[in-house]
Amino acid sequence: MPLPTPSAATNPVRVWDLPTRAFHWLLAAAVVGLVISGKIGGGAMVWHFRLGLLVMGLLLFRLLWGLVGGHWSRFVRFAYGPGALLRYLRGQSRPDEHHEVGHSPLGALSVFALLALLAVQVGTGLVADDEISNVGPLNRYVSGATAASATAWHKDYGQAVLIVLVLLHVAAIVFYRVRKGRNLVGPMITGDKPLPAGTPASADGAGTRGLALLLAAACAALAVWVMRLGG
Repeated sequence: MPLPTPSAATNPVRVWDLPTRAFHWLLAAAVVGLVISGKIGGGAMVWHFRLGLLVMGLLLFRLLWGLVGGHWSRFVRFAYGPGALLRYLRGQSRPDEHHEVGHSPLGALSVFALLALLAVQVGTGLVADDEISNVGPLNRYVSGATAASATAWHKDYGQAVLIVLVLLHVAAIVFYRVRKGRNLVGPMITGDKPLPAGTPASADGAGTRGLALLLAAACAALAVWVMRLGG
């Protein structure tokens, strides 16, 4: 369903709250940095571990924000069932489903896939051991066989799948812009979309942002605690 063209019948509606936008761009930058530092290796691995710590904190934050965040950032708003997905693919979405506002059913699948894969990458990185100079902080809590399997996935298959998913994500953004006339990047920068009056908006005031800061601080503290378990 194409996004309504801005007119007298549409108004700017806050779709993506500031915490969600900050999460999105921080995660994007961190993932690029992780791939680059992982490919370089050597001294760059110091930054690889730091960026991994950042991604851990971001994922923890997104998990919580998916429960208490702005209207369109909550998981319940884009956890679509098979029926909704089929209607979307057929171009038969119901008006009350608002697939053109937040994440579409296909976009939701992409988001969940990326978050799940990143969680696996973080988890395997925590117990990995390249048998040279880089050991995950939780490596001592798993067997050698588990560490070896986690390392193989983290360095090879997991990284390859992550790169493919990121490229597909970018390709989808370009496709929607070129073929459907929908700008998905702009709203993730400004937070707003031109939408019909009455479209539910996401709360994005001082209270919402203050809650996000508290949650982010707690998630950062937990991520640092996990990293320090390695001694």
